[in-house]
Amino acid sequence: MLPEAFVERMRDMLQEESEDFLKTFEQSRYQALRLNALKKNDKGDSAASALVSGEGFAHLSPVSWAENGYYYEGGDQPGKHPYHEAGVYYIQEPSAMLPAELLEVRPGDRVLDLCAAPGGKSTQIAAKLKGQGMLISNEIHPARAKILSENIERMGIRNAIVTNESPAKLTGVFCEYFDKIMVDAPCSGEGMFRKNEAACEEWSPENVSLCAARQDEILDCAAKMLRPGGRMVYSTCTFAVEEDEGSIERFLQRHTDFELLGQHRIWPHKTKGEGHFAAALRRKGELSEYRPAAANGLARTIPEKELGEYLTFRKETIKQAAFLTDKPGYLRFGDNLYLVPGDMPELKGLKVLRPGLHLGELKKNRFEPSHALALALAPQEVLRVVNLSSTEPTVMSYLNGQTFAAEGEKGWYLICVDGFSLGWGKLAGGMMKNHYPKGLRVN
Repeated sequence: MLPEAFVERMRDMLQEESEDFLKTFEQSRYQALRLNALKKNDKGDSAASALVSGEGFAHLSPVSWAENGYYYEGGDQPGKHPYHEAGVYYIQEPSAMLPAELLEVRPGDRVLDLCAAPGGKSTQIAAKLKGQGMLISNEIHPARAKILSENIERMGIRNAIVTNESPAKLTGVFCEYFDKIMVDAPCSGEGMFRKNEAACEEWSPENVSLCAARQDEILDCAAKMLRPGGRMVYSTCTFAVEEDEGSIERFLQRHTDFELLGQHRIWPHKTKGEGHFAAALRRKGELSEYRPAAANGLARTIPEKELGEYLTFRKETIKQAAFLTDKPGYLRFGDNLYLVPGDMPELKGLKVLRPGLHLGELKKNRFEPSHALALALAPQEVLRVVNLSSTEPTVMSYLNGQTFAAEGEKGWYLICVDGFSLGWGKLAGGMMKNHYPKGLRVN
């Protein structure tokens, strides 16, 4: 049951269209996924180019406003396919794909996703960066930040930093730092009513006003972190004018150095998607070649000569991976080693879940590679590969943590499914020891 006050407001708002709008809440919602342009197979083709037919895992048809976005049919179960664990695609509501397109991200940009969990927009932004530049994905709620970090890992993203901070705390470190900022603000969630019954039950006019006030605060923080000439996209999944056009109007009154580039609404009775609002804004001025540093300066990375066990692993396991050998920067936290983006800012004082790509653990006399590294690698970048078929039971046994028989020289192997990296195995005595993380295993 839709809240009566919501229904009355939407009737006033949509007039003769309101009945068509209200009927959508009795209809099935559209489902979609976004193929991962960063994920390469053993032929060097990206998932976004190799799997557009969806053959074998889904029946796909394009989402018109999103690069690499596709609807799938109700009978499909892409979330249960091995491709999902390999980061071949990200399951995402189709309307939610619009804001990242409006951000117009280019390789080399510094980008902030300020309210990033669970990670749909961040992973979409990362694909557009193509491994160049830097993405800081932030989420204020710890549990949601953990899910965000896991999705960044699953999609094989190499140049993302995941933080768990308030927007206000970030402004003290990143004044006028970013070229692009995504603000997918917490909202009353009206556009998710037919997907999420809890959002419907929790709705009230008072909550709409509370959300609008919180959105004002978040936007004010974001404004301080955007460079002159930079672009910001604000989005919600609600229909409330107070949270949508109203938020933008109030923001522009407070910030005369910003201009509105355009506003977009997705209505469920007009398009194949849930309710969504997005507005693109620009901070007046020109993007200069000079890029200001973070308040704490650059992070002090450690030299390769201090990473003996890792260098041995790299020599014995990696064939040719430019991102691991072309002037990489490293950070070490305890035994954990990370590859960090260029011009890595010092993050001291911030809650950081992932300061870059987790390479693995430096243990006594050995290096154990991370699951994140496996997902970030393409088969042609490593010396030893075992390729499993998605149609054979062995791949599901591997995802369940089982060992399997294999032949070859002993050492680390990149386990793949239909040519896409899935995890690590270590061969010894004719058996492939399973290194798929226990917390991710599929029953």
